[in-house]
Amino acid sequence: MIQTSHILKAKLLIVDDQAANLLLLERLLSSAGYSNISSTPHPTEVMELHRKNRYDLILLDLNMPEMNGFQVMESLKVIESDGIPPVLVITAQPNEKLRALKAGALDFLSKPFDIAEVLARVQNLLQVRLLNLETQKLYKQLLVEQELSEMLLHNVLPQAISERLKGRSKLTADHFQQNIVDSYANVTVLFADIVGFTAFSQGVSPEAMVSVLNDLFTRFDHIAEHRGLEKIKTIGDCYMAAAGLPMEVPDHADRAAHMALDMLVAIQDFNASSQHPLNIRIGMSTGAAVAGVIGKSKFLYDLWGDVVNTASRMESHGTAGRIQLSESTRQALIQSFALEHRGVIEVKGKGEMSTWYLNSLVSD
Repeated sequence: MIQTSHILKAKLLIVDDQAANLLLLERLLSSAGYSNISSTPHPTEVMELHRKNRYDLILLDLNMPEMNGFQVMESLKVIESDGIPPVLVITAQPNEKLRALKAGALDFLSKPFDIAEVLARVQNLLQVRLLNLETQKLYKQLLVEQELSEMLLHNVLPQAISERLKGRSKLTADHFQQNIVDSYANVTVLFADIVGFTAFSQGVSPEAMVSVLNDLFTRFDHIAEHRGLEKIKTIGDCYMAAAGLPMEVPDHADRAAHMALDMLVAIQDFNASSQHPLNIRIGMSTGAAVAGVIGKSKFLYDLWGDVVNTASRMESHGTAGRIQLSESTRQALIQSFALEHRGVIEVKGKGEMSTWYLNSLVSD
């Protein structure tokens, strides 16, 4: 319900070519507590006055020489978003009441005025009008909040996963009906780590450190989006992305390779305009994985499987400024890339592995 104090502050306009009627209605409404009352004897002014002031209710006489009330209502419909002007018509002709309602009036007052009827009809119409405006305001606010929530959800989770979450009939902070977990036969995982970042961070303020990370990772985000990879997460100064999920694609290894090459270009561009030149080390591997959203709070799309560990090792056992691939990624490449066999290296937790450096794309 709208509070009485709010109703009494509503903006009212009285339109009548008879000065006596204007004065009577002004005094009547003012004595009832209404504090925002305007009036005019000129119906031709109503449209512009309402456009400027947006009255909550217009008390409109139907029989005026310059412009009758029906014409005024038609002009008001043009500036009302719902085509319904907030009009309470005033008439001494009984046969005009039904016509006025059909023309869009909300209600009518009969002449001569009955004080109790005037106050009751004005209050009832304002109650409905203000409640409707409040409902529209809340609905628009709800739409804005819903749009913001969906934007945040899509930024946190892949679109395909967020759509599945939104489709759940029951989803609360305490309970998933079931986890969202999918298996993939082949994905390519990419890890990139900023070389020497620990030493760098010790020489700058926390704000400068975060600013540098944000700049670099934003560049990487753009590359991931352009090349069709899914950013999984960042861990400190490490950036993780994957190709081939949540939608499976045959060229996942190529996509990851292109992203890795673009990241080397991005770090060069960063260094050209930064006071803090940095370098990155990139590792990639291909294989089976499981990905999804688990747990009951702070939902995160994540990736599990030996391919994740191997890709991480390719990065940590790699070389600054270079891209190291596992044999599985080399075999999964479809396009022609310039590769350099690094040889067999000892990889922590994996033993001996044959690895490759990715140098460039081979032009046709």
